[in-house]
Amino acid sequence: MKNFFSVEDINDVYKIIYESILIKKNPYNFQHVGKNKTIGLVFFNPSLRTRISCQKAAFNLGCNVWILDIEKNSWKIEMNDGNIMENTQEHIKEAISVMSLYCDILGVRTFPKLLNRDYDYEEVLFKKILLYSKVPVVNLESATLHPLQSLADVITIAEYSSFFKKKCKLVLSWAPHVKPIPQSVANSLSQWVSKIKEINFIIACPKEYDLCKKFSKNIKIEFDQKKAFNNADFIYAKNWSSYSNYGKIIINDFSWIINMEKMNLTNNAKLMHCLPVRRNIVVEDNVLDSKHSIVLEQAENRIYAAQIIFLKMLQKSL
Repeated sequence: MKNFFSVEDINDVYKIIYESILIKKNPYNFQHVGKNKTIGLVFFNPSLRTRISCQKAAFNLGCNVWILDIEKNSWKIEMNDGNIMENTQEHIKEAISVMSLYCDILGVRTFPKLLNRDYDYEEVLFKKILLYSKVPVVNLESATLHPLQSLADVITIAEYSSFFKKKCKLVLSWAPHVKPIPQSVANSLSQWVSKIKEINFIIACPKEYDLCKKFSKNIKIEFDQKKAFNNADFIYAKNWSSYSNYGKIIINDFSWIINMEKMNLTNNAKLMHCLPVRRNIVVEDNVLDSKHSIVLEQAENRIYAAQIIFLKMLQKSL
């Protein structure tokens, strides 16, 4: 496989999850594969888990790593073609091409401006990155998708369900937030989980927060949060802004916060969140600090999600 942009680039989802769990048990077994190889990590927006987990994953494979924060450590980049570059110093054509000359795999994280839905959902910027890179590209988050996060999520669910030996109910629950957040995590999770038949997946959200049908088709949507939580095995708390009224906060109903009263409706469910999480807005302290919470285990699995993708790319067999 040339690039890793979404779950659609994976031949066998079950196999990639299984191999991720194996590599977690012996993370240094493939250092010979990464010897004298370099992974470049480019961030157009801030990152904590993605940056550090990918760096750790690369080190586990014996790779060299360089990291570039575009906003802090780069010339101002021109994204559009045909512009007179009076206020920008470097065009994305040269920037991505040059970066890709300095590595064997290029990981890139972008972020939508949430202003133009067509521009974001056509993945205009990331398509340019894919076009201009001379080496394989890994999507560290794009305008619409966050596939490494979702791979870590399904690895975590697999670990807590004996690798899907028993069917489980997963509820992705919209939660309130103080600012507009992209739909990328929700979109990507929906894509991945749709490939796993043992997961009964439900999205709980206010009516104003339906996702793009490209990602949510054939998925049950429940507008009653408490009804959705009934007998759930996993609760995944996540905010996203409106798709239909793109990038807007249509309502901010703080009654959708995840609290212990709602968790008590579940089948002793595990609480998941991709982090960072705003405590006592998205999830109450007493849930995050309880035995329900597996957000740290979920975050740790970001390492092995990145590591298996890097490994397969270095082996050129995804």
